[in-house]
Amino acid sequence: MAKNQKLKIIPLGGLNEIGKNLTVFEFGNDIVVLDCGMAFPDDDMPGIDIVIPDITYLEKNRDKIRGIVLTHGHEDHIGGIPYFLKKINVPIYGTRLTLGLVECKLKEHRLLSKTKLMRVKAGDTVKLGSFRVEFIHTNHSIADAVAIALHTPVGVVLHSGDFKIDTTPIEGGMLDVARFGELGRKGVLALLSDSTNVERPGFTMSESTVGDTFDELFRNCNRRILVATFASNIHRVQQIINAAYQYGRKVAVSGRSMENVVEVAMNLGYMTVPEGVLISIDDINKYRPNQLCIITTGSQGEAMSALSRMAFSDHKKVEIVRGDMVIISASPIPGNERSISNVINELFKKGAEVIYKSLENVHVSGHACQEELKLLISLVKPKYFLPVHGEYRHLMLHAALAERAGINPKNIMLPEIGRVVEIGPNSIRQSGTVPSGVVLVDGIGVGDVGNIVLRDRKHLAEDGIIVVVVTIAKRTGEILAGPDVLSRGFVYVRESEDLMEEAKLVAHAALDKCADKKVTDWGGIKSCLKSSMSDYMYAKTKRKPMVLPIIMEV
Repeated sequence: MAKNQKLKIIPLGGLNEIGKNLTVFEFGNDIVVLDCGMAFPDDDMPGIDIVIPDITYLEKNRDKIRGIVLTHGHEDHIGGIPYFLKKINVPIYGTRLTLGLVECKLKEHRLLSKTKLMRVKAGDTVKLGSFRVEFIHTNHSIADAVAIALHTPVGVVLHSGDFKIDTTPIEGGMLDVARFGELGRKGVLALLSDSTNVERPGFTMSESTVGDTFDELFRNCNRRILVATFASNIHRVQQIINAAYQYGRKVAVSGRSMENVVEVAMNLGYMTVPEGVLISIDDINKYRPNQLCIITTGSQGEAMSALSRMAFSDHKKVEIVRGDMVIISASPIPGNERSISNVINELFKKGAEVIYKSLENVHVSGHACQEELKLLISLVKPKYFLPVHGEYRHLMLHAALAERAGINPKNIMLPEIGRVVEIGPNSIRQSGTVPSGVVLVDGIGVGDVGNIVLRDRKHLAEDGIIVVVVTIAKRTGEILAGPDVLSRGFVYVRESEDLMEEAKLVAHAALDKCADKKVTDWGGIKSCLKSSMSDYMYAKTKRKPMVLPIIMEV
């Protein structure tokens, strides 16, 4: 190793936000990519389907990339993989369930045959260039979650992944406390730790406690039960199926992601469903309400999800009826509170009884609370500490928590997307930036919608559009037809006839002005029409619709 060589840690997502997690670890000529997730669009991104990280830096350094290592199978950690692979084809390392879920995505994008998937299990170590990558068993709200210990030439860097400490997990055993402690005794250079639940004191409740709540709800109900939860939380889905089976109910699954995950989990042996319990959603009308349980997506109030479509009477196969019990077994991801509230209100309007987290223990988090976060720091005893996976307040609070847990404040650093963190055996510093940000996916278009298009979409959504159409003689410049003024999303034309007639006169006046000034080029005429119409509409309505002049020559 060169004397002054440092390990570079470059976050390209997952900081100051929830989602699109991607972290680059670079040493010399070797790069390991940790996770490759997606995020849902913000309210100010109309029409956008998903958001993925900007990987320009990795495209420029593609020859250095030795592989992608995955911590678990949630969308915010694997959702960006197909888009990554279309640009950079590298091997992917993950546990059995994680890769099973990745395979589903790759089939959809027709990438499976071109991709090298390398299955590992907790306890395994793989060599990727100058890195040795160790996979350590953790608990989370999805099976097969792991932390990643990167054994580098400058020391061990540990990334917790998304984790909690569950002493009574549904499957797979408790987080590997012994291995974390062993690494701590040998010396950990830096710990990157999950900050999502840092605001919550105490310990996160065990997933098994939710099973008791389901048992109680199912036991006392003689109506149809619908449960909305995260598709990837197969332990939760298993507990719902167990409760349904115990009380003689058939189970139907609704929502494409839920169907995919249940199929993968059953095929890989992560879920056990008694024969005859699972039925098609098409067959639910063959059973009485007290014989049915429907497990659905939509716990975050997503507009096109199965539960949302049921609530707004837009689902082809399920209609919410008075007396249905709807259990929302999830807590809101920050930013989704309004959407969930709208869905809950609609369900109540339909006469359903809605059970959600504020009423019952129908959800527990998959992320560590304060005591678990302190316990991990105490076990690992890192020299340097970097809070990750959370919004800015989460990172700040986690940094303060680490200081209280004994980490030297000089050795705590808040990383930022695109900022390079350089770590050596006795040093940590931020050193320059790399290209970073977001890439917007709209339909099959990736990155073709940028700030200007979003600005236009917001403008159209807020103020509508005015179209001015005029036909001009090519030789003489004489107006042959128009100007006609059309409106969409601005005013209701039939109730604003006077306004639209005056708008035509304004357009005429603008064209006469151009003629007087001998302005004949299209650009000049359009500019004149645009400014005149904008000024008039603002004076009359105090609104600024988008003005689109269209000139035709004959």
